Amino acid sequence: MSQFGPSTRIGVLGGGQLGRMMIQEAVDLDARVEVMDPSAEAPCRYLTHRFVQGDLCDAAAVEAFGAGLDCLTIEIENVSTEGMEALERRGVRVVPKPAHVRLIQDKGLQKQFFADKGIASAPFVLQDADGDRGALGYPIVQKLRRGGYDGKGVVVLKDASDESYFKGAPCVLEQKVAIAKELSVIVCRRSRDDVKAYEPTECVFDPRGNVVQLIVSPADVSDDVKARSRALATRVVDELDFVGILAVELFLDEAGEILVNEVAPRAHNSGHHTIEANATSQFAQLLRVTLDLPLGSVAPVRDAAAMVNVLGEADAPKGAPHYSGLRDALDTPGVYPHLYGKSSVTPFRKMGHVTVVGDDRAAVVATAKHVLESVGVTCLKK
Repeated sequence: MSQFGPSTRIGVLGGGQLGRMMIQEAVDLDARVEVMDPSAEAPCRYLTHRFVQGDLCDAAAVEAFGAGLDCLTIEIENVSTEGMEALERRGVRVVPKPAHVRLIQDKGLQKQFFADKGIASAPFVLQDADGDRGALGYPIVQKLRRGGYDGKGVVVLKDASDESYFKGAPCVLEQKVAIAKELSVIVCRRSRDDVKAYEPTECVFDPRGNVVQLIVSPADVSDDVKARSRALATRVVDELDFVGILAVELFLDEAGEILVNEVAPRAHNSGHHTIEANATSQFAQLLRVTLDLPLGSVAPVRDAAAMVNVLGEADAPKGAPHYSGLRDALDTPGVYPHLYGKSSVTPFRKMGHVTVVGDDRAAVVATAKHVLESVGVTCLKK
């Protein structure tokens, strides 16, 4: 883009919390953001300059939404890449490239890309339907090739008699890694000469829903592991020649090796802490790269940060959310709650997050664990 001003029109496919937090950054640039989402109650609905309710996987609908935009980005992978390509042909700047979204939408293509480029990842086989699942031995991890997110579409098979596997769908079977820690590195890339990588974060999962519960930055690993993690994540971005924000999820195994798990071509849950913890947040970076503006510094502004996901309680009935523990959180120095404006809660649904920042890592983690125990969301039973 040669120029940017208040009349510049930015489109976002997806109206969830990631788009919402990008819009909040866009206010500071007086940028006009327009959103398309299938839900009339999307979190972005009342914050955007224009909201279009429509099917993100419908190429014609995506093209119609984007006609007249200056640039377009995504906050979810499940979108029509054909529609994105049509907008590119119309002269719209599209970030990330549709070809990259298409590859990342399919976990099988992701794994094959890693293998072709010699990027370390868990051994795997691709399976079209209900074939032999024992080629890699047990235990194995089965992932649906398309559509999985937030713990959905992933199952661990302990042995050949395990009946929890997904039936009749193309999938990836991976050898189960002996994981010491799960890490994430978010890389922002506008061009070969404008690349920024945040410090690796450590991800702790809720085993009941297989969804991220707690993020800590910096990760509690050696400087060598941090350096290798950032180098590996940056290599993935360079091999793709990616433009945009790429979240690279990593496994640190018990032998000290770092493996790529999978990637996401958008802002990511493991980077929410950057709003308060870094000079430039991941959402500001996404806005900048979409507008083809120089990326900002990723330097931390505090020595440590943690982020707690506010998840629907395991037994939460579906309905209007009721939050608990926020008063105490708001009364604690260095604690910043963010609620996403979702109209209903379900078990393990991401309803918000709370960031904790400070200069003592142990104290930050302790406060985050207190937040994890005290802040919750459920539906009040009538």
